Amino acid sequence: MSGSGSSVNTAVMFVCKSIRPRDEGDTEENRDVIAMRMRRCVVTAVTLSLLLFLSSLWLPQGTVQSCEESWRPCLNVFTPNREVVRAAVTDAADDDALGGNDIIRECAGQQFQVSRLLLHLSSALGPASDVLLEPYLLCWEELIKFMESLGPLVGFFTHKVEEKITLIRQLSLEESTIFMTEDAQRVAPPPHHSHAYHSVRSMLEAELQRGVVSFDSQTPSGSRTLLRLHRSLLWLQLLLEKLVTEPEGRSMGELCRDAYLEVLAPHHPWLVQRAAELVFHAMPDRKVFLQLVCVRTQEEAEPVIHVIVAAIQEIHRRTQRELEIRNMLDLP
Repeated sequence: MSGSGSSVNTAVMFVCKSIRPRDEGDTEENRDVIAMRMRRCVVTAVTLSLLLFLSSLWLPQGTVQSCEESWRPCLNVFTPNREVVRAAVTDAADDDALGGNDIIRECAGQQFQVSRLLLHLSSALGPASDVLLEPYLLCWEELIKFMESLGPLVGFFTHKVEEKITLIRQLSLEESTIFMTEDAQRVAPPPHHSHAYHSVRSMLEAELQRGVVSFDSQTPSGSRTLLRLHRSLLWLQLLLEKLVTEPEGRSMGELCRDAYLEVLAPHHPWLVQRAAELVFHAMPDRKVFLQLVCVRTQEEAEPVIHVIVAAIQEIHRRTQRELEIRNMLDLP
């Protein structure tokens, strides 16, 4: 980072060093020249600083520390030995929607695996149309691998997603600590599903009852954080749908931009929208997506995409309903 910062300083100094004209006279013409050069210097400095910020989002963040010991966001939250247990109760329709094992293949030598994503999506389907939180977060960790495979600048999105995963996990960890203390004083501990951060429904309901959620101001609640993940999941769903329905001549960046403008842009400030444009311009060719799902042609990719979209739609539908009945779709 120090080398990058030095480069930015050098570039800005190069642009700004000749702000004053050679003629030192205090004439109106010289004042106009100085004002024009000053504006150019400021624009250059802001642009270079923004580019430096975007590139820093995907640089290594030092050593890996536990979420409890570090004040920094936990950017490496995936632990390979985390156990995933499929929900004991699912609807028959869900099993049909999340099928497709006969057309999903393992892709050797790459981090993102469609089969692993589908496993997490299936495991997140809880009883009574609920969504289990831990498998849901594991879905996002797999989707992060997918997004990072599209190029380093996509770290602009994945960095924020990782922060949100970390926040919900931290809230769950704090809740577990309280439960462990209380369980030690009980003869018969309560069932696991009484944990407030066990599922989407239990988290939303618990935070409402505790007054953690604010409908007027931003709060670091799990409910508000989930809403942001929920919107981003719809963005990815729309992107995948467009990869099937849009002509092959349209680029990955164009499809990402269309989905972004439809779902996320209305919730982002102007500066974030402009930064997103830089990311979309840097997107790779659509052939990269075919490689990620281990197919060679668009025709082979379509049934795989249909399976992924159907699985994401079910998770999104359940989460949407839980947020909607509590009027949480517009939390600030």
